Amino acid sequence: MIKKLQNKDLDIAKNIQSVFQASYAIEAQLLKAIDFPPLKRPLESYINSDTVFFGYPKNQELAGIIEIDHDDSRTYINSLVVHPDYFRQGIAKSLMEYVIQTFNSNLFVVETGLDNGPATKLYKTFGFYEVKQWDTEHGIRKIKFERKNI
Repeated sequence: MIKKLQNKDLDIAKNIQSVFQASYAIEAQLLKAIDFPPLKRPLESYINSDTVFFGYPKNQELAGIIEIDHDDSRTYINSLVVHPDYFRQGIAKSLMEYVIQTFNSNLFVVETGLDNGPATKLYKTFGFYEVKQWDTEHGIRKIKFERKNI
């Protein structure tokens, strides 16, 4: 069901951007963010990205996406977004399970806004633990999580 998305393809990149925009609009509200950089991510950023995008299709639509940067030492989860029409249907959980099972990493890393309760709960469910908090220049308190596989 989950499949790698060909983000270099213009139509697919537009679809990816659309899901990101819808999801990040909700996250910006959760974080009470006035200036939320993820909402300003241009289409070219998706097309030219060296990260890997995996999508979760549902009802002939792209319902969720996880963006990964992976090397021999770690897997960094750049983004995990679900279209608001598909919230609370286990899509984020399925995408996390897929990445953890697919990428043989000793370390998984993810960051989110501190006030993003649903994301924090999800990451803790998968054994991630907090390693750092900080304030961004945009006034958003962030939290970094890691999960080590030994």
